[in-house]
Amino acid sequence: MSRFIPNPTPCGLERREFLLRATGGFAGLALADLMAGPLTERWGHFPAKAKHCVFLFMNGGPSQVDTFDPKSMLKKFHGKPYTGDAKVGSNGRAVGHLMASPFEFTQHGQCGLPISSLFPRTAMHADDLCVIRSMHADTAAHASGCLQMNTGSIFIGKPSLGSWLSYGLGSTNQNLPGYVVMTDPRGGPIGSASNWSAGYMPAAFQGTLFRSGGSPLLDLATPPGTSDRTQRRSLDLLKALNEEHLARHPEQSELNARIESYELAYRMQTEAMVVVDLDRESAATREMYGLNHPLTADFGRKCLITRRLIENGVRYIQLYSGGGHIEDTWDGHNDCIKNHTLHAGETDQPIAALIADLKRTGLWDETLLVWGGEFGRTPTSEGVGKPGRDHDWHGFSMWMAGAGVKGGQAIGATDELGFKAVVDRVHVSDLHATILHLMGVDHTRLSFHHQGLDQRLTGVEERRVVTKALA
Repeated sequence: MSRFIPNPTPCGLERREFLLRATGGFAGLALADLMAGPLTERWGHFPAKAKHCVFLFMNGGPSQVDTFDPKSMLKKFHGKPYTGDAKVGSNGRAVGHLMASPFEFTQHGQCGLPISSLFPRTAMHADDLCVIRSMHADTAAHASGCLQMNTGSIFIGKPSLGSWLSYGLGSTNQNLPGYVVMTDPRGGPIGSASNWSAGYMPAAFQGTLFRSGGSPLLDLATPPGTSDRTQRRSLDLLKALNEEHLARHPEQSELNARIESYELAYRMQTEAMVVVDLDRESAATREMYGLNHPLTADFGRKCLITRRLIENGVRYIQLYSGGGHIEDTWDGHNDCIKNHTLHAGETDQPIAALIADLKRTGLWDETLLVWGGEFGRTPTSEGVGKPGRDHDWHGFSMWMAGAGVKGGQAIGATDELGFKAVVDRVHVSDLHATILHLMGVDHTRLSFHHQGLDQRLTGVEERRVVTKALA
């Protein structure tokens, strides 16, 4: 005798039975996702132009009027007191006199893009660069400026751009971190690890700090006398104990990330050591990146490791030029001429080599490069007897290049003296929206539920993709 099914569904099940099975199915999907791991590769919202992003972070704030935003009016009024109403200066420093750039600007490439003499090698790739001259931020302080450029917020505790990309897209290589950071040997940025933190996201999405020389991570190598079998058995026991503890405290994402990190470190012992072994590169390649010269060796190693990380599927890589404070960074308060000559000299050749090498290896069309600092510098001196420049967050320059970017152009403009962005203004969060777009992610749809809200990298204010930058 057939069973009577009240209110049958098209599949022949009672509604209660259908809902029970369906609910169990959805739970199974969640379990499958958890078992797959937080960094399993995922699809974006639409086809991506770029698979990898490299942020070349010029820590300290490079001067726009000395790099990519020439101002003839500064030459005309050089040495004159500034009498305008632009809000300039920070930290109570005196606003000095208008100061023309000591660096010559010449046009480069078929596009005729003006670039300072600070970057003779990068200028050879002028037709690939999209310079945004109308950037602006919300703060004049280094710590909050670095945070905003990295996380979209001036407050500590928000996930960084690399964390959002790891969360949204995962990683294509489970034997390496999806998000790598390499700092300057003189020190990290002000704010330190909060600049590559996962914030309120699971800790698995935070950046992994690599060293540019020797072992990429301290204590990565297996201790002498320890066999692979012994190490594997120790890790299995440790994992079992941690998972037992995690079952009692499922809300602790840091513990889950620690479990994942032990396994990742085990897998990295071979692959990561190979990636940073630059002896495998030809002498010509090492020379091209400047590894044989003290001035360029460190940033050159970081750029060459970056190319190798990209080859191995790492999603997001951030390289810092400048660390510590004042003259050890691009923070040219005392002598902007000497400061920028040093830091541009350290980075120009390696960056140009990275561009050329990405083209040579076929990775250029899938890699996005972003260059810039937390803000810019004033077109005035500080009036302290030296050609120093103060912080300027109202208008500064950055550039993008590579996959999906329309090169050979300058977008936007600052005023005639270079104080403030006035044409096609681009907020830091607009830049983030554009980077996400090029990586195949809609910034309005990528969210993480936290404290009752669907949080976004670009915040709650209306932000836009800089369409003029897109190829």
